[in-house]
Amino acid sequence: MFLETFAQDLRYTVRILRKSPGFTTVAVLTLALGIGATTAMFSVVDGVLLRPLPYPQPGRLVEVGLDLPGINQFNWPLCPADYFTFREQSRTFQDIGLYYTGFGASLYSANVTGVGRPEHVPALGVTDEVLPILGVTPLLGRSFTRADDEPGSSDTVMITYGYWRSKFGGDRSVIGKAIDVDGKPTTIIGVLPQRFRFLDMTNLGMLLPLRPRLLRGYNYFAVARLKPGVTLAEASADVARMIPMELQGDPAEMQSHRLNWFKESRIGPNLQPLKQYMIGDVGKVLWVVVGGVGLVLVIACANVANLLLVKVQGRQQELAIRAALGGSPGRIAGGLLVESLVLAVIGGALGLLFAYGGLQALIALAPSDLPRLNDIGIDRLVLLFALGVTMVAGLLFGSMLPLRYAGVREGTGLRETGRSVSASRERHRARNALVVIQVGLALVLLVSSGLMIRTFQALIHVQPGFTAPAEVETFHVHFPPEMIKAPERLVRMDQAILDSIEAIPGVSSADFSSAVPMDAGAESGPVQVEDHMLQGQLPPARRLFWVSPSFFRTMGIPIVAGRDLTWDDVLNKRPVAIVSENLAREYWHNPSDALGKQIGNPKAWRQIVGVVGNVYDDGTSREAPATVYWPITDADVFLGQPGFAIRSARAGSQAFMSEIMARVSFTLVMLSLAGGMALLLGAIGLYGVIAYSVSQRTREIGIRMALGAQREYILRLILGQGTKLALIGVATGIAAALGLSHFLSSLLYGVKPTDPLTFLGVTIVLVIVALLASYIPARRAMRVDPVIALRYE
Repeated sequence: MFLETFAQDLRYTVRILRKSPGFTTVAVLTLALGIGATTAMFSVVDGVLLRPLPYPQPGRLVEVGLDLPGINQFNWPLCPADYFTFREQSRTFQDIGLYYTGFGASLYSANVTGVGRPEHVPALGVTDEVLPILGVTPLLGRSFTRADDEPGSSDTVMITYGYWRSKFGGDRSVIGKAIDVDGKPTTIIGVLPQRFRFLDMTNLGMLLPLRPRLLRGYNYFAVARLKPGVTLAEASADVARMIPMELQGDPAEMQSHRLNWFKESRIGPNLQPLKQYMIGDVGKVLWVVVGGVGLVLVIACANVANLLLVKVQGRQQELAIRAALGGSPGRIAGGLLVESLVLAVIGGALGLLFAYGGLQALIALAPSDLPRLNDIGIDRLVLLFALGVTMVAGLLFGSMLPLRYAGVREGTGLRETGRSVSASRERHRARNALVVIQVGLALVLLVSSGLMIRTFQALIHVQPGFTAPAEVETFHVHFPPEMIKAPERLVRMDQAILDSIEAIPGVSSADFSSAVPMDAGAESGPVQVEDHMLQGQLPPARRLFWVSPSFFRTMGIPIVAGRDLTWDDVLNKRPVAIVSENLAREYWHNPSDALGKQIGNPKAWRQIVGVVGNVYDDGTSREAPATVYWPITDADVFLGQPGFAIRSARAGSQAFMSEIMARVSFTLVMLSLAGGMALLLGAIGLYGVIAYSVSQRTREIGIRMALGAQREYILRLILGQGTKLALIGVATGIAAALGLSHFLSSLLYGVKPTDPLTFLGVTIVLVIVALLASYIPARRAMRVDPVIALRYE
């Protein structure tokens, strides 16, 4: 019986919708936009935030680091001594492995020769435990073993599936072949599976054994697998227990010094679930955008509900006849609900197509640091979500029709053979309420996008600390360990390279440094100041760069006081340094007073010879760190991936600012699109209500004009109706936006969440749109012929 009734209602619904193609098209497109946008954003959230990592039992995987709150450093990398201590003494780790990605945002690049043309291949250094921890077994060959990590063992390498296919054509006999990696013959021992991806590194070409016994410094990251049943808190307590054990192998004098450093820095564990480590703080950006897109869906539902209310209002006589012929209120209500669900299903199907196209655009617009981009796509869960949203949307806007019209009395409906003078107050209020909701939600979204626009404007006007960043091109290099053993030779070679680069037409200057500003590659560490020694506590950590004499000229960092470094300083190893202006003011208030002061440590003081402008190394949305610049004289400078920079008017690079602005731009574009759709839907909804009101008041308008009302009065009357609804919606939206503003506060820079200029601007825009949406129906009302209107019943 139910299926038969449903089939009848379905056939009748199809006929009704086919008779009103304009109404059906507008309703379906409105729903498709809302459902498509919501589905596309859910797909992003699913791929980035919800989907588990592609490793066995990913909940037991943790990233292991250190916190040093005493010097304001967090998520500090490990040193080899930490690794050996944790590996041998842990009670909570099933296993732990080190990995090395290089310094900064750029992946370590290995120099590969002996296979076609020489090339730089993105590489990752790992200890033998890393792949077993992740549950990865090679497609061909074998994984690294403890023997591969030992000093003096043969050099080995594992290559990724993509590199194997592109470089070796998928040749299965590649195992055992030798290639030159960083100038050393290296044997290929394994090919990684096609689906292998280490964390979020998509362009990885090869894995190399890390050989921790040859390593030094706090430069390495660690991943561990917890033993079954162990909690993160228990593992953190275990690491805290093991940290002091690291000192046991040190000489007595060094042990005492490092123990004091441990105490003063308040060193402690920093363990995070591996997934949380990968995602970082991107979740708050995505949830803000999801909230904005969700509001668009609500506005779309309100819009369609209003269209349906108007549509069904014209079917009063039909519904009354159905009731007179024995149709029960439940049967009539079910038929109306089926109509709503059919519209929702059609809109949802079209919305899926919109979602697929929108998803490609989202991925293209997404910032490069958005994790797990390759995991984003439309899968079974996304399809189920789209189906659920479609059904909820259909029920949401469809439930109003049965409530309003299913119980219509047949007598009343049959007497309505013509249009009434005005709609009933109750139905009129319902339609107006829906418009108010649309305008209010549109204001919330427009305020959000307006605040992001103000943030964007504030950020682009903040100078990063160097002039014309678009003229600077940077790249990283890797020096083989054999070359690092002779730093003096490397320094002279770098001087010759820089001279050759500067001789190229169009290049104004070039430099060499341990890291490139704003590339997350600079080190930090405590720096003492001779005339400001702190008794019983560590000095604060400073950002550290080792630079060539041309560094400041190439980067466009102004010299505030004193002089630049010279090649004589570098080649003669003079104990000099340059500091940033904020560091100089912190200690001596006036930058020029810093000249001649001694910094570093009591065993190796360096004299400050220059003060330079502040550089926003952490991005323009954060304070510029106090920075110390040392001349390139030590072998440590050449570890990792030091950088070259070239200044040329033809560089055309937007790398610095585009990376800084990427996440802000993404949020801005997404919220602006949501705000634009909300504004459009709100305008359509307001137009529909005013147009319907005019059609219902035709006789009233004719009477007014017959009694002497001027056309300008009719224009003001109709525009006033639309403006009144808009202002009520604006007031409601302002209250909602103020209540929700704290969700955006962490994404803003240089503007408050309650910025009055943004609220005022959005209000003006909405009122203007409301006037425009009301003007077309108002013009139609002005052209009413009183004679015809008085005959109209």
